[in-house]
This record gives sequence, structure tokens and C-alpha cells, in this order.
Amino acid sequence: MATIFTKIAKGEIPSYKVAENEEYYAFLDIAPMAKGHTLVIPKNVEDDYIFNLDDSTYMGLCAFAKKVAEAIKAAVPCKRVGVAVLGMEVPHTHIHLVPLNVEADMDFRKPKLELSQDEFAAIASAIYNEYVKIQ
Repeated sequence: MATIFTKIAKGEIPSYKVAENEEYYAFLDIAPMAKGHTLVIPKNVEDDYIFNLDDSTYMGLCAFAKKVAEAIKAAVPCKRVGVAVLGMEVPHTHIHLVPLNVEADMDFRKPKLELSQDEFAAIASAIYNEYVKIQ
């Protein structure tokens, strides 16, 4: 059975896409800690633990996430982009990229932001446009 993230990458469930290539997909978290909070996933591997990925997929995912982080930093006002891999919420490897101004911005226990569809769409578009520039 396909995970929700696989369905998102295949376009079966709508998402706010910020970047994509043949193997990886990045989209806004719908319960973000900060504007621009993005999830990065491998499209074709549904393992829920990042360290179970083969070396090629792992390195490709990290390289893709780095480019997405560069696009986020260019599109969203922040000092840097934080990285977290928890893997407890959805059984599909995913990397959280979170715009940060202070360390507390990446506290997964704090209340999540509630954004409108228009806000999500504008943020996704801004990050996507920056991602396209660095390709």
C-alpha cells in the first residue's frame, strides 16, 4: 500500500510543490513550524528510516535537499535553514527543512502555523522560482 507521501509525489493527493526531479520531491508541510517549512522525500522508496536507504538514494536525497534549502533561504527571510529527520509521523523517509531565525523556531512541540491556501501557494511559488534558478 502506497504511503500518503508517495500519493503526493504521484499527484494523487494535492500538495504545494516547491521542487521536483525524477527521483525526489519537495513540498510544503501543511502543519508548518515556520513559513517555508518543507518536506523532502524520495519518490520511489517508501522505507520509513533514512539510514535504510541505499547509498545512492541517500546521497541523492541529501544533495536534492541542499538545493531545496538554498531555494528556501533565497525565498523566505531567515538566517539559515534547519534540517531534521524524525521519521515518526509518516512511514516514508522525509527530511524537514525549516527556515530559522533562532533555534526555538525548530521546536516540534510548539503550535503549528495556520496559513491560508493563498499563503501556502505564494510561499511554494517563491521557493519553486528560486529552485528553478539554481538548476
